[in-house]
Formats: sequence, structure tokens, C-alpha cells
Amino acid sequence: MNLKQLLKGKLAKKELETARRSFDVIGTIAVLEVPKELRKKAKIMAEAILEMHRNIKTVVKKEGGHKGMFRLQKTRHLAGEKTKETVHRENKALIKLNIDKVYFSPRLATERLRIAKQVRKGEEVLVMFSGCAPYALVIAKNSPAKRITAVELNPSAHRYAEENVNLNKLSNISLIKGNVKAIVPRLRHKFDMIIMPLPKGAAKYLPLAVTSAKRKGTIHYYDFLDEKDIPDKSVARISKACKRLNKKCKIVSVTRCGQLAARKYRVCVDFQIL
Repeated sequence: MNLKQLLKGKLAKKELETARRSFDVIGTIAVLEVPKELRKKAKIMAEAILEMHRNIKTVVKKEGGHKGMFRLQKTRHLAGEKTKETVHRENKALIKLNIDKVYFSPRLATERLRIAKQVRKGEEVLVMFSGCAPYALVIAKNSPAKRITAVELNPSAHRYAEENVNLNKLSNISLIKGNVKAIVPRLRHKFDMIIMPLPKGAAKYLPLAVTSAKRKGTIHYYDFLDEKDIPDKSVARISKACKRLNKKCKIVSVTRCGQLAARKYRVCVDFQIL
């Protein structure tokens, strides 16, 4: 049952037309996007969700978009338990987080598993901008990776990542708190796979990723693109970074992994260093 069906009889016909069809669920928390026209009905919407979904204990609404260095989004409590902390289950992994202190999108579950399925036995993986470690956890749980190194600047996200490694009883994840530009060169190590899950601004880290990849290593580069620019704009950025370093690369695949707005998408370009 989508949100509009859930609200039939609780909202007027015109209000139902304005309401969103869906909402995000992170662990036991439902995250609503409430249009301005329905602000006064937000409590009714939240209580309807709690009535129909026994697994949801808390309902919050988004307050603006993702902001700041850590791309955090504020939320306001609407109904249920007053907490922003939860444990989310995804692809065999348990992911503990505070939704206001850590960037996390449950919509990327399929994408994280897609990446994990590409990791081969004995490979070493680097996750830049790793957050509370969802990519690292899913890879550890669903692949034969030898070692996963995850680097994150947000101290809250790093703390949750440490909890998550213990929660999942994993021994092949190394967590490092700090800026990837400072940390990765100090590692003096080459990786079989590098993941760059920072769609806004990751282009400036491409040279670092290229120099940190092994020969025939794969890099997963994320970007926000208008539909008309897919994949040309991302490919141009990748080609420019490789050319500057006198490296050759091959585009392996282009995946749309989320629509942000009309004709605007999150895109992942997988490319290999030759």
C-alpha cells in the first residue's frame, strides 16, 4: 500500500493529489517528505503510517535538503518514539546510525549489492567517503574481499562505523577517520577496487583514485547528472583525470542509481585502469 492509498479518508481529494506516493524507511524510522500545502496534516500522515506498519516505531519529516560538508539532512519528529537512532538491515548487514548525524540512503541498497557482487576473492577494496560504512559492510557480507579500507571525515559517522563493524562481527574492515586527500596518499597502497560514493564534488578526487588503483583495477565514480549529460559529462571528467596522469582507462558500465528530480539522476560510472 502506497502513502496515497494509506491516506484515503484521512485527507481531502485535493490534498491526496499533493501527497507523495512513498516514503523512506531507515530501520524503524519512516522519513516523510511533506509538501508545504500539507504541513498542517503532517501529524495525521505520520499516525496513519504507524497504524498500518507495525515495524515502524518513529515517523519524522524532512526539513530542507542535504547541507554542509557531511551532506546531512535535518528531520523533525512527528509521531511515535522520539529517537533519531536506529538499526537498518540491508543485504545481510546491520547498519546502526543517527539519521540526523550521518548521511545514509536506503534507496542505494541495490546499488551497494551490485558493487559487492563485482568483488573477487582476495581483492582489496578502498571506500572513500565511507560514512557509517554501508558499502564496506555490504561488501564484507556479500563478497570474498580480502580487506576493505574505509575512510570517513565525519566523526559521528566514523563512530557508528566502528559500532557497525563490531555489530556485524567483521574482521576484514579497516576504518580510518580523516580526509581522503590526506589519508589515502599516506597508505602507500594500491587497490583492486575503489568506490567513490560522493556524487556532489567527487570529481576533484578522481586523480587520487586513479593513482591509488592497481593496474586493471576498477573505480566506481558517482556523479549527479542531467539526463542529457549521461554519461558524457562524467566520462569527460574521468578522461581528463587519467590524461593528466598519463593513464589509460576503459569505461566498463554506466548505471543510473536514483532519480533526484525531473531528468536529474545519480549515476555510477565503472571504469578500469589499463
